[in-house]
Amino acid sequence: MIKVSLKGDEREFESGSVLTDIAKSISEGLARGSFCALVDGEVTDMRAALTADCAVEFCGFDTDAGRRAFRHTASHIMAQAVKRLYPNVKLAIGPAIDNGFYYDFDTEGMSLVPEDLPKIEEEMKKIVKENLPIERFELPRGEAIRLMTERDEPYKVELINDLHEGSVISFYRQGEFTDLCAGPHLMSTGAVKAFKLTGLAGAYWRGSEKNKMLTRIYATAFPKASELEAHLAAIEEAKKRDHRKLGKELGLFALLDEGPGFPFFLPKGMVLRNTLLDYWRAVHKRYGYVEINTPIILNQELWHRSGHWDHYKDNMYTTVIDGEDYAVKPMNCPGCMLVYKLTPHSYRDLPLRMAELGLVHRHELSGALHGLFRVRCFTQDDAHIFMTWEQIEGEIQNVVRLFDEVYSVFGLTYSIEISTMPEDHIGDKETWDLATDALKKAIEDMGKEYTINEGDGAFYGPKIDFHLADSLGRTWQCGTIQLDMQMPERFELEYTAPDGSKKRPVMIHRAMLGSIERFIGVITEHFAGAFPTWLSPVQVKLLPIADRHLEYLKGIAAALEEKGVRVEIDERNEKIGYKIREAQLEKTPYMLIAGDKDMEGGVVSVRSRSGGDLGAMSVEAFTEKLLEEIETMAR
Repeated sequence: MIKVSLKGDEREFESGSVLTDIAKSISEGLARGSFCALVDGEVTDMRAALTADCAVEFCGFDTDAGRRAFRHTASHIMAQAVKRLYPNVKLAIGPAIDNGFYYDFDTEGMSLVPEDLPKIEEEMKKIVKENLPIERFELPRGEAIRLMTERDEPYKVELINDLHEGSVISFYRQGEFTDLCAGPHLMSTGAVKAFKLTGLAGAYWRGSEKNKMLTRIYATAFPKASELEAHLAAIEEAKKRDHRKLGKELGLFALLDEGPGFPFFLPKGMVLRNTLLDYWRAVHKRYGYVEINTPIILNQELWHRSGHWDHYKDNMYTTVIDGEDYAVKPMNCPGCMLVYKLTPHSYRDLPLRMAELGLVHRHELSGALHGLFRVRCFTQDDAHIFMTWEQIEGEIQNVVRLFDEVYSVFGLTYSIEISTMPEDHIGDKETWDLATDALKKAIEDMGKEYTINEGDGAFYGPKIDFHLADSLGRTWQCGTIQLDMQMPERFELEYTAPDGSKKRPVMIHRAMLGSIERFIGVITEHFAGAFPTWLSPVQVKLLPIADRHLEYLKGIAAALEEKGVRVEIDERNEKIGYKIREAQLEKTPYMLIAGDKDMEGGVVSVRSRSGGDLGAMSVEAFTEKLLEEIETMAR
């Protein structure tokens, strides 16, 4: 007998019991709708037999592991459908990804076009209806290569040859279709009830431009049709909110062929950007930061000293000045190290919080560029905090409180992820463990939950990432807190301790918005371009019904501008209905309309972006309402 812990409830089963049988024996619903399981934390196929005491957690579609198993199965169904329709197509890879899955095919000179996707979907429906059992089996390397060679699948043969000696080489079979795969998968094809093929793209084999271009089919799948419909509706809403589309329509920024990956900010975009930065500076001042600015170009020796050259050189732009090698900075931290070293520091100076809005450049492949989300130059809202070991927990919590305040202003919630030591790292394991434990304790003492992302820390220390959730439920990684004991050592940073001895400070790298450009993209989509009044490039649009009302509104505009309100007057010779529609399309928070009766009564007719027609109001009453909304940063 073996003991199996199921969410803390320990039970006994026969050794060799299969997870599917264990799931069926549980009446409390712990395993209902399970697509895979975590056995002692490892993702495991439901076909697996348990032979030792362990902890088991069954994973349904509400878990990441369960969703990936479900969608990975859907990718095999899609591949099987493609092979049935186009037998000469060669299989490459077909993983589950966030919100869906894809499969890459070598179409052997034949072109798949969007019009082919409905036909593939119909064949997938047949495979689902057949409810084919899905079997897992393993083969020795030689037999595995022979099987895939007989099936004329050269990409699979290449993958097998690249596996390490001793690797488990597993396959999954459903009907006539067999694929090299580590799994896990569902027990049969019939469980995949709702799916949609969403697009076609080209993709190089193994992501290398030196390899053949393959055809990639993107898709998604859900257990229920209603869930698929909701997902597709969210995609359509996301298309309407695409920051690239809204940025152009609202005149915020431009993406030009003359500077791929280097965005141009337009006048209204600069108002938005500067308003955001004004808030950034004000809140940092309240939290005890001083602002610095460091050069964009620094000599290459500095980047060797910091360790970035060894770990990041492929993403760096370089140049030669006066015969010496220089690099355009991809991050701000080495410059901040130099600022710290300019002045002797005492323990009384710590914690020392230095904030910087630093322009950085990183070489990104052209295919990876995406609006403001992935660019080649951006402004990082960095901060570097120097402290003693005893101050670590308090400083991390101070940063989290800052994040809490700022994210709530935009109506963004977040989840926390702690990333641990990667393979490519500097420093010893003992120091890394101390640093990781310090991060965990700081978060736990605040009563906040977190997940662990093993091996994904920065090369110099563990980190906390903040994944923001927007109004559509999408997540964005923006904020980060990275603990670093290595760079202070490399730069020989010191402070004078109470006993007069010299000691090394500990450092936090910290970004809140991540990148100003990317954050503007995020909030543009979050608000669908309808920014809160305090942030809106134009806060009030004044609309005269006729030319004779123009001077009246100009006086009102001047009074509002004196109060710091951003206004525009639509002086065009157009009908008032047209002007109102234009202002609505521009997503202006307020419209003030004036006609003969408004002038006679010394009032304006007020229209709100969210509330519609608010009726006639005195200028004083409207101004008071508006300024309160701006002052409180109301959403």
